[in-house]
Amino acid sequence: MLRHLFKLIWNKKGTHSLLIIEVWAAFMVLFGVLTLIVFNLRNYLQPIGFQYEQVWNLELSSNQDTTELAPKLQRAIQRVRSYPQVTAASRMSSNTPFSANQIGNSITYNKVDVGGDFYYTDGELAKVLDIPLKKGRWYAESDRVGKYVPIVINQVMESKLFQNESGLNKVVKRDEKTSYKIVGIVDKFKAKGLFMSDTPGLFQILDKDDRWNSNILIKTKPGTDANFEAKLVKDMAMMLPGWGVEVGYLKDSRKNRENLTLVPVLIFLIVSGFLLTNVALGLFGVLNLNIAKRKGEIGLRRAMGATESGVTSQFLGEIWVLATFSLVIGLIFAVQFPLMNVFDLDREIYIIAILAAVAVIYIIVTLCAWFPSKQAAAIHPAVALHEE
Repeated sequence: MLRHLFKLIWNKKGTHSLLIIEVWAAFMVLFGVLTLIVFNLRNYLQPIGFQYEQVWNLELSSNQDTTELAPKLQRAIQRVRSYPQVTAASRMSSNTPFSANQIGNSITYNKVDVGGDFYYTDGELAKVLDIPLKKGRWYAESDRVGKYVPIVINQVMESKLFQNESGLNKVVKRDEKTSYKIVGIVDKFKAKGLFMSDTPGLFQILDKDDRWNSNILIKTKPGTDANFEAKLVKDMAMMLPGWGVEVGYLKDSRKNRENLTLVPVLIFLIVSGFLLTNVALGLFGVLNLNIAKRKGEIGLRRAMGATESGVTSQFLGEIWVLATFSLVIGLIFAVQFPLMNVFDLDREIYIIAILAAVAVIYIIVTLCAWFPSKQAAAIHPAVALHEE
């Protein structure tokens, strides 16, 4: 039976060529959309690695001021820490959590080079963001007197750089002039949001006379409201005349950042929805036309003893075979993505997307073929043969 159906569709491949192309195109679009969805969903299910609900981001910009910036920033953070509404505060580079800024570099160990995100902070960041340490400790001011610059890395950086070894207390290099000593390792730090993949990251202690990194992350007590925000901005403006002062909430920044991730997913879903609707209407129309043209054949089959379920199975089988032709062509393209490691994604993501796209295509063609197939099965043999 299956061989007969394949032969039947193959002999009519010219008639069904457009429909085969439509199903193939629908599969490819579905594969792309599902790959994006699986990738983001997989990231979403992983922990973000830090707390942000009560954390504010105080952005200070010196504007035209160029004198004694480092002492001024130091006085500013000391003032921030003195407020009773503040439980902890930390200076940080411009690539604060959920910001659009990014600072990248690489480090080397035994000829293994790994790139990642670099975050420049003081020793209070772990307290502000409640970052749990997996190994070691967070760097402190006392580490400045050491021979090497103290750093903290995340688990992904350790795995890629040291393979099966522990990275704690190892010395790594950024270049010929700069060497780091790893004093601590955190598990995850997804700074761009829940939909971000867990990428290599490195935290480096700020230089004592640093004058460039002017963001201050502030962890506030529960219940702290806009009144304190207004007071904070006013005090900073008086302390740093001519400077720009702006306060943002990390929880709001997270929502904005994640909305930017969801927009392309929604666009692709809408496009694929239109395409799948066109494919479904095409299948429905072709099957109805086939039934109208093949009433004599259906009536003869019924007269020779074919049951309603047998006729239904034939039409469903034909559409499944047609979909299989399209999917075989689509799979030839889709399997290239995991084989060639396109976009540097895990193979499991592509495999799940391929299987899901195949399942969705078969479900759609089955639903579209079910009603016309039942109509064909309900044709009375005498009526069909009389019309012929």
